[in-house]
Amino acid sequence: MDKRTTLLALLVTGALAATGCSVEKPSDDAGQARACGAGKDFLIGMSQANNAEPYRQVMNNDVQTAAKSVPGFRVVVSDAAQDNSKQVADVENFLTQKIDLLIVSPNEAKPLTAVVKKAYDQGVPVIVLDRKVEGEAYTAFIGGDNVAIGKAAGEFYATTLLPGGGKVIEIAGLPGSTPAAERAQGFRDGIAANPKIQIVASQPGDWLREKGQSVADALIKTHPDVSAIYAHNDPMAEGAYLAAKSAGKAQRIKFTGIDALPVPSGGIKAVEQGRLAATFQYATGGREAVELARKILVDCAEDVPRTTTLGTMRITKENAAEAYAKLGGL
Repeated sequence: MDKRTTLLALLVTGALAATGCSVEKPSDDAGQARACGAGKDFLIGMSQANNAEPYRQVMNNDVQTAAKSVPGFRVVVSDAAQDNSKQVADVENFLTQKIDLLIVSPNEAKPLTAVVKKAYDQGVPVIVLDRKVEGEAYTAFIGGDNVAIGKAAGEFYATTLLPGGGKVIEIAGLPGSTPAAERAQGFRDGIAANPKIQIVASQPGDWLREKGQSVADALIKTHPDVSAIYAHNDPMAEGAYLAAKSAGKAQRIKFTGIDALPVPSGGIKAVEQGRLAATFQYATGGREAVELARKILVDCAEDVPRTTTLGTMRITKENAAEAYAKLGGL
C-alpha cells in the first residue's frame, strides 16, 4: 500500500469515528453530514396545522411530553393557524434553523408537498403526522386509517344508530385535508349496506366547533326532519349538538364524532354525558412520532417503518368510562 492510499484510509477511518455512529445520515444543502447518535443535542421542528383545535393541542402535548424523556431532544412547535402559506413559511424557517428532524401535520396536502420535499431532499428526516402530503418525499407517515374509521362510523349508522333508515347531515373537515376526504369516503362505504339511510347535505365545518355549530344551525333549518348528524370530529359534533339544542331538537337528532380525546372536554366525556351517541378513536400519534425520531436520531436507524397505522375503537355510552381510563384520561 503506497503512502497516499494509507493516508486516505486513515482519514476515512477517522471521519467515521468522529460521527459517533455507524450510520451516516444524508447531507444537507451545505454538504455537511447530519450526525446521529447518543449523547447529542437535537432540534426538532414541529409544524402544526392549527393549534386552536383541541385534537392538535393534545397532539402537541403528547409530542412535548414524550420528547422530555429523550435526553438531548428539544422540540419547537409552530402554529400555521389553518394558513397554508404560513405553514410553508414555518417549515422554511425551521430549515434555516438547521433542524435535525421535521414533524409536520399538514393543513392541506397539496400546498405543503413542495416544502416537505425540499426538507427531505436536504437530508432532513421528515415524519408526516396525521394528515398526508402528495408524493413520496418523506421519511415516514404516522396516522390513523381514516377510510376505515369513516367506514366504522357508517356501519354503526347502518346497523345500530339508524337501522330503520333516516336522513343524515354530514359536517366535514377542512376541504383539501386528507382526513376529510377519507372520512367522507369511508362513511359512504359503511352506510351502503343500508339503502334507507340518505345523506341529505354535506358541508365543511373546517374542524372547528364554532363553524360546525353555524353550519349545523343552517342545515337543520333546511332539513328539519334530519335523524342524525355525522361530524368528522368531536368539536364539530358538539357544535352541531348546541345548534340542535337551540332549535329544540337535541333530543330527537343523534350525533356522532371522531377523535375520542381522553380529556374532560373531549368526545369520550360527551358520549358518557349523553350529548354524542358515539365517537371513534383517532390517536394523535405524538408519542409514536417522538419514538420514531429517537430511532432515527439516537439509534441511527436507517430502516424505519414507512407507514405506521394507528388503531381505533368505537366508543358508546356502554364502554365510554372504560375507554376513558384505558386511553389515559385524567
